[in-house]
Amino acid sequence: MVTSEESSTPSDPSRIDLERLAARWRSEAEWDKVDIGLDAEPEPSELNTLNSSGLFHVVSTDKMSVRYVTNQHHGHDVGVVQANYPSPTKRIAYYFEMTVKNVGLKGQCSIGFTTDGFKMCRQPGWEVNSCGYHGDDGYLYRGQGKGESFGPTFTSGDTIGAGINYISQEFFFTKNGNIVGSFPKEIKGLLYPTIAVHSQNEELTVNFGKEPFIFDFEAYIYEERLKLQLLAGKSPLQSGLTHWIVRSYLLHYGYQDTLASFENASEANPSSALVNGFGGQLEYALNHRKVLRQFINSGDIDSAFQKLREWYPSVVQDDNSVICFLLHSQRFIEYIRREELEAAVNYGQAHLAKYYQNKAFASLLTDTSALLAYKIPLYSCVGYLLGSRQREFVADAVNAAVLATNPNSKDQEGCMVSCLEKLLRQLTVCTLERRNLADEDHGEAYFLHRDLSWQSRHG
Repeated sequence: MVTSEESSTPSDPSRIDLERLAARWRSEAEWDKVDIGLDAEPEPSELNTLNSSGLFHVVSTDKMSVRYVTNQHHGHDVGVVQANYPSPTKRIAYYFEMTVKNVGLKGQCSIGFTTDGFKMCRQPGWEVNSCGYHGDDGYLYRGQGKGESFGPTFTSGDTIGAGINYISQEFFFTKNGNIVGSFPKEIKGLLYPTIAVHSQNEELTVNFGKEPFIFDFEAYIYEERLKLQLLAGKSPLQSGLTHWIVRSYLLHYGYQDTLASFENASEANPSSALVNGFGGQLEYALNHRKVLRQFINSGDIDSAFQKLREWYPSVVQDDNSVICFLLHSQRFIEYIRREELEAAVNYGQAHLAKYYQNKAFASLLTDTSALLAYKIPLYSCVGYLLGSRQREFVADAVNAAVLATNPNSKDQEGCMVSCLEKLLRQLTVCTLERRNLADEDHGEAYFLHRDLSWQSRHG
């Protein structure tokens, strides 16, 4: 039976793009790889023994410490060494630490940042395009021979840190886990973490993040993110706008009960323009989509198939379609969840084997079939398929296919993603573009998965 909602000629639901849907079909390990790949750039990991004078100091074989081995005579016999890579810039902040193993004869060690062409026989901060916090007097040097009072001196056993805050465009230094002070970042270009020794027997070790920092850098980043959120919260928005963005999201994915509760609890009364802009055709088949989602989320795939054949036969009329493949795969997974392995094998042979001929399904099908290979599949590399997220993924795909049967549907993109998701994607594009338009490629772009991952870790 075809409902009145399918009486006109709808869009072809079989045209749902599997590649677009598969962006959500990832395990936690795969998402972690995605997160690492976002804005990936080389990071300092050791001291650079090649770009060094080597006349006044010796770097250890593991390239993590430096020692002054001669007598100091003047200001051009500094043992200075940079990191092997410049400080990464596509983030909120960068930070590293050094520990004073031996303060030496005069305690003239220092820490800071220098550029690629820095003179490797001078203290950081003594030359232009560099800055340094010096241990013998506690002074800060910013490209001039004369220092300025900044913080305490440091001696054997002290751990000193140096960082760059790309949001506030400031340098900051720490001592033994506490911030000493900060100042404006006026140096352009790539900056290398730099340490220096300048008197007999001075010895420093460096930590680029391989070991836990003394300073709570995670908490520092957390506070900077909170500042950004508070700033964003102060931005004026059209009255009722957020209400209707959330409303459109709930409508899009068929969360009818949640929508009703949301509407009852809300006092928003936005303009009709907002209703049209963030509601559109999304009330189409709302109750049907709710029921289908409930069936799939409860693992009742047979009932989902039955209702689709009754309400929207065009969605499942082609058994080789994306939607049929996903539903058959989920039915197979439900057998595995209930530990009915023989039934899973029989179902797979009857309904999944034919999909091996379709290269577009190969990756998803391989993971699904692999569930049979493990004694305890839940703890395997494909165990994510047994979680609630996989059911939600299939429910989202079916939801998109049903929306595509709407005769008034204008584009497939509108069936695939909600207005909220489009806005978040646009936010990513805008942050990337803002960074590209800046003088330097500094700061963190917005990526939804990374933000959700951070929120889950920090409550």
